[in-house]
Amino acid sequence: MTIREVSERYGLSADTLRYYERVGLIPPVPRTGGGVRDYDGASLGWVELIKCMRSAGVGIEALTEYCRLFQQGEESLEARKALLVEQRRQLLERMADMQRSVDRLNEKIENYERGLAQKEQELRRHQAEREETGKR
Repeated sequence: MTIREVSERYGLSADTLRYYERVGLIPPVPRTGGGVRDYDGASLGWVELIKCMRSAGVGIEALTEYCRLFQQGEESLEARKALLVEQRRQLLERMADMQRSVDRLNEKIENYERGLAQKEQELRRHQAEREETGKR
């Protein structure tokens, strides 16, 4: 696949894809005889992985390290696993922080809804009192 096709498929700019390759986030992409990038299945797998990990908030440094370790082969299996386990731990921590924020926002919204409901009841009561007073 050309860089344009990969860009459209994954919603990443061509500049981003070139950057990922330049900084080592993805291994060098195979090229045609004319030097044009020709993304193969392995390259697409790396793009998918990086996009997923970036969406999860994994930093470029950790992803670059993972790619570097991957290129070392079998001897880096434990180091790669440890890196992924640490990234998962950090992600779960961020998710817990986000859940606490959502819970707090829900409390605030409920307070406003209760307050609005109370104000509405007061307005209805005042309106009923005025109507009652007007009937007398």
